[in-house]
Amino acid sequence: MRAATVLPAGSYTEAADSVTLDHDGRHRRRIALTGTGGLAFLLDLPEAVALRHGDGLLLEDGRIVRVEAVPEPLLEVTANDPHHLLRLAWHLGNRHLPAMIDAERILIRRDHVIADMVRGLGGRVTEIDAPFDPEGGAYGGHGHAHAHAHAEAHGHAHAHASSHSHAHDHDH
Repeated sequence: MRAATVLPAGSYTEAADSVTLDHDGRHRRRIALTGTGGLAFLLDLPEAVALRHGDGLLLEDGRIVRVEAVPEPLLEVTANDPHHLLRLAWHLGNRHLPAMIDAERILIRRDHVIADMVRGLGGRVTEIDAPFDPEGGAYGGHGHAHAHAHAEAHGHAHAHASSHSHAHDHDH
């Protein structure tokens, strides 16, 4: 049995089964999967996509398998006010971290170096377990980031006055 079409969350009414995957496991093109109810199928998409919580995978026989996001170890970043949260978002974005953003908080993967940076900027950090469905990115990216190997120093001192191009020093 093959699934070659992704149905956006909310576009279907019922599912025959579900698959529960973490963020990395939801960025796929082709993989054999088995639903929580035992339905085995091949996900076979034309290109890799970021499956989001609630998306449906349309099987050849018309049945649908719902995609569920499994809770993952995350950091919940909160701030003193909306302006402070924007500043924290800028600093996190400058480090190219996948982030799930809402009006009151930012969720990122657990990383003690980044947690220390956020605290140093006056933000609050709480370890939580929650589904992770980060922003897709400005260029249609899928939010699936390569792992950053963080040393204690991160090499991001910038002072720029005009348009420029520069390289960021990351271990990928």
